[in-house]
Amino acid sequence: MRDHVHMCISIPPKYAVSTVVGYLKGKSVMAIARHFGRGKNFTGEVFWARGYFVSTVGLDEAMVRTYIRN
Repeated sequence: MRDHVHMCISIPPKYAVSTVVGYLKGKSVMAIARHFGRGKNFTGEVFWARGYFVSTVGLDEAMVRTYIRN
């Protein structure tokens, strides 16, 4: 789908999931703004949705990775 992002990442236990997601959202929006020539980034605008969904994978990791790629 074009309106959302799937990722399969490994987060060390010392980091909170919310911290990592916030970091990814913040850094990615700055990179996207630079790529498209936005001088002010997206200050005062909404780029990412407020929330996120997290799930753990174990034995079915290969299936999840295949789903994300397609």
